[in-house]
Amino acid sequence: MTKDHPQTKKDLILEIAKGLKVMKFTPAEFEQIRRQMIAQLGHAGKTSADHIAGVLEEAGLRVVWSTQADTEGRYEEEFRDLLHFSTLEEAEMCLMRLDELWHKFREAGEPAAAERVREVARLGQRRAQMISRNSKVEARKRAEKAEISQWFQIWLETPEAFFDWLELRKQSAEFQREFRITGEHS
Repeated sequence: MTKDHPQTKKDLILEIAKGLKVMKFTPAEFEQIRRQMIAQLGHAGKTSADHIAGVLEEAGLRVVWSTQADTEGRYEEEFRDLLHFSTLEEAEMCLMRLDELWHKFREAGEPAAAERVREVARLGQRRAQMISRNSKVEARKRAEKAEISQWFQIWLETPEAFFDWLELRKQSAEFQREFRITGEHS
């Protein structure tokens, strides 16, 4: 904890929200704020999405509970719990699911929902990057999160080529040395 650590949960919510640097706050951002609250305060940091949204709205920030377009709202269930990746394997599975949804929505002519998938991926990239830069996190975990952050960034830039790139990346000597991957089942 730093000397300028917020005194209240409300202050911490606003500090974390400011750090996200987003124009609007959706359930994905509420979840990221909630996780950071727990990471910083432990059990005392447990906060509901309703409370987080209320604090953000009270501060004049833009809160969108479900995606604004009706078509997006229909798919909100698909976005729930997408960003669970504590290992490289889980991150790969997360990106596979995001990629499946992105293709599904594009093929269905649902550009707003497809963009929502990209927003979730950007959130995952920011989350991994944030952890990779946290000196309180073990060095090996920071390295994994830096790798995962790169994966999300590359998927966002070139989704059509990402999985070919990832297979080559995982076969590289650097990756093998860094992460000592053995007995992969791919």
